[in-house]
Amino acid sequence: MKGEATVINVWRSLRFTLVFAVLLGIVYPLFFVALGRVVFPWQAQGSLVAVNGRTVGSELIAQPFPQPMWFEPRPSAVNYNADGSGGSNLGPTNPALVQEVRQNLHAVLRQNLGLQVDEVPTSMVESSGSGLDPDIDLQDAYDQIPRISKATGLSEAWLRSLVQRDAEFPVLGLYGEPMVNVIQLNLAIWEKLHPSARVARTT
Repeated sequence: MKGEATVINVWRSLRFTLVFAVLLGIVYPLFFVALGRVVFPWQAQGSLVAVNGRTVGSELIAQPFPQPMWFEPRPSAVNYNADGSGGSNLGPTNPALVQEVRQNLHAVLRQNLGLQVDEVPTSMVESSGSGLDPDIDLQDAYDQIPRISKATGLSEAWLRSLVQRDAEFPVLGLYGEPMVNVIQLNLAIWEKLHPSARVARTT
């Protein structure tokens, strides 16, 4: 009898484990994947954006925009490699970090003529923790406007209104600073310069 009771208990434990493995390992994740695709179809597919039917990027992942006509994201310690996101992991006293910041500062001043050293936000010279931050703070965007205006012929007033239009503010004014998405800004510039272009979110 004792042996039979042990077998019954083992079988009961196995059934319990199998049922919850199926529920939590298969049913639960598939349910939320399906729910996400129904409720948030664009976000569930990676927040991809396309120009004239060709996918050009994601609003969630930064990419380099080396030409002077575009807003630039924060520096990246991984060269904007989405497969290997991460920061430099350099400590504040590491000479390599000092050198990296100095190089970034020189690049910013060279690209944005007229900008003074004390006017450069730290976010423009320090790489982000992920290396793929898609957003920049508003001052960072404003500081790039003269360069972009000169390269595109678009007025500084229009570019400033664009930044203000696309700015995202913290919920209830808490937890962080107002930010703006770089690829959103650059797509708006592309649309302005190419009125016939079709910019769309892809799912």
